[in-house]
Amino acid sequence: MYEVTCVDPAFSTTRRLTRNPPAPADFANGKFEFSLRFSQSGLPSAEGGLRTRGYFKRSTANDERRPLITIITAVFNAQKTLAATIESVINQSYDNIEFIIVDGGSTDASVDIMRKYDQYIDYWVSQPDAGIYDAWNRGVKLASGDWLAFLGADDAYLSGAIDGYVDFLANHPSGTLEFVSSKVSLVKDTKVLREVGHAWRWSIFRQYMGVAHVGAMHRRTLFEKYGLFDDSFKICGDYELLLRPRDRLGADFFDEVTVNMEVGGVSDANVRVFDEAARAKILSGKRSVLLSHLEKHWAKLKWRVRKYLSK
Repeated sequence: MYEVTCVDPAFSTTRRLTRNPPAPADFANGKFEFSLRFSQSGLPSAEGGLRTRGYFKRSTANDERRPLITIITAVFNAQKTLAATIESVINQSYDNIEFIIVDGGSTDASVDIMRKYDQYIDYWVSQPDAGIYDAWNRGVKLASGDWLAFLGADDAYLSGAIDGYVDFLANHPSGTLEFVSSKVSLVKDTKVLREVGHAWRWSIFRQYMGVAHVGAMHRRTLFEKYGLFDDSFKICGDYELLLRPRDRLGADFFDEVTVNMEVGGVSDANVRVFDEAARAKILSGKRSVLLSHLEKHWAKLKWRVRKYLSK
């Protein structure tokens, strides 16, 4: 058993640390390799965080009531919102959080902000990447948590959100959960527009991405069984990943708002989302090519009508 130490009781990420790092052998059964730090030769990079200071987090898979939650944030030129995102993580009441930030080589002050919070982030790295799903894949490879979540660089967890999630997981009657989604508040300039998110149903999900990925948790075993995100997708890589298990996915719904999500992300008002969603369904084998394309064109038509009527 390894010794756990508290570096600073004021923050969620500094209460349960160890000098004993997890080893790659601890994660030897997956479809990808675990790494404590990221490096890619030939490219400039910067890194920091608790791992570079000799502090680590260890999985607590044998303690379902206190799992290690890894939160991964992909960043590119997010200086206006990144500090608030970081604050929403490190000020959570739950005491077993690992926070990883993967920056795609920002040219604004994002790296300076990460350096400012260096002692509260488990690990951050800044290096050019191939987009959000490439960044998330890097984060998954760096994660040592039992459950993984993906928080946007302009989104924020509500106070107590992670505690609520952990209570839901600990008291769930099924021991086979791999994915849990929640409600999310869509926000524009601090004003809440509406809430999204509904009870999980495969019959709906197979037709469209009906969950807010930013408000979701993924058990690590989901990635170990089905692999990483397909980074050939630019918008619907999260949807394609969750289609892979088909109706075998152990999924449920946490009926609480966990995240304030700033509207205006990559999938907002982008007609390309329909093309990518169709390709994801075809790859999963749950929709024929013909039916997927019919659904795609019908969705595009409805989207264009709504856009026209909103003028």
